[in-house]
Amino acid sequence: MPPALSILDLASIAPGQTARDSFDNSVALAQAAERSGYQRVWYAEHHNMRSIASSATSVLIGHVAAHTDTIRLGAGGIMLPNHSPLVIAEQFGTLETLFPGRIDLGLGRAPGSDQKTMLALRRNPASAESFPQDVLELQGYLMGRSRVSGVQAIPRAEGVVPLYILGSSLFGAQLAAQLGLPYAFASHFAPDALHQAIAVYRDSFRPSEQLAEPYAMAGVNVFAAENHAEAAAQKTIAYRARARAMVTRAAADADFTDAEIDAFLASPNGHHLASMTRYTAVGTPTEVSAYLDDFVAATGVDELILAHHATNIGDRVRSVELTGGAIAATAPIR
Repeated sequence: MPPALSILDLASIAPGQTARDSFDNSVALAQAAERSGYQRVWYAEHHNMRSIASSATSVLIGHVAAHTDTIRLGAGGIMLPNHSPLVIAEQFGTLETLFPGRIDLGLGRAPGSDQKTMLALRRNPASAESFPQDVLELQGYLMGRSRVSGVQAIPRAEGVVPLYILGSSLFGAQLAAQLGLPYAFASHFAPDALHQAIAVYRDSFRPSEQLAEPYAMAGVNVFAAENHAEAAAQKTIAYRARARAMVTRAAADADFTDAEIDAFLASPNGHHLASMTRYTAVGTPTEVSAYLDDFVAATGVDELILAHHATNIGDRVRSVELTGGAIAATAPIR
């Protein structure tokens, strides 16, 4: 069987566009995913990033859910140490009540921001240390089994809000295994520990009320188009923009040419940034499908979280459609 396909939508704000444009694009992308057979679309919590509009993650999930019908939607993820577990339980209990059977809650422990922004969020630098306990507290609220005497999350949905642990290191893999939760590895931007983390997760997994067997997910970047040259051009444009956003983050007035960005990415200093997107499928639907097949064979993951990065929303939607169609074409006839 082919792997389940899902999407990570970074709700990117393209040059010359607004946050409202980004939200409209997210709706279009989710609708394309819904008609193309994807399992879910996730949105990540990021703060103080001019090119990403998903900071109010639960609000964006509700907006997209109101414009789709069946696809699952969720956080990939909520950075739990930024929040009270009770508040997140109330938000996602509300979402599940409004859109029953369609809401996921992925959890991470990174700040999703820089040090100054972390302080502006009123986040204690040591708050990540309580992440395991916070996950359990949140789980208790969502299940109506509060670990805090006299406190309940209201509204609490009748249906289940499944939890997922996100990570890019062995810590998340070990925690997901210990709690018996699905595990999603962020290999779309932090590839180095992918194979080791998946192995640790599977080897250490303990069954839970939510999950009887380990369920591993991993991120892959995708640029799919009708021909290889077109897909490769989309990749070049998108990854230049990504690099430019990273290197100018601390200097908003800086302006680098495409040639300067390319030279930086080819330099020793730019090597780490370039290597972050090591797992990228580029090309025709057949080429992308073959790449994803090889990735699944090498990792053994149960689900792929695909980040379609084409700058133009039309190209991004088409990439979603082409990839979904190619994977569906490989499914055995039942």
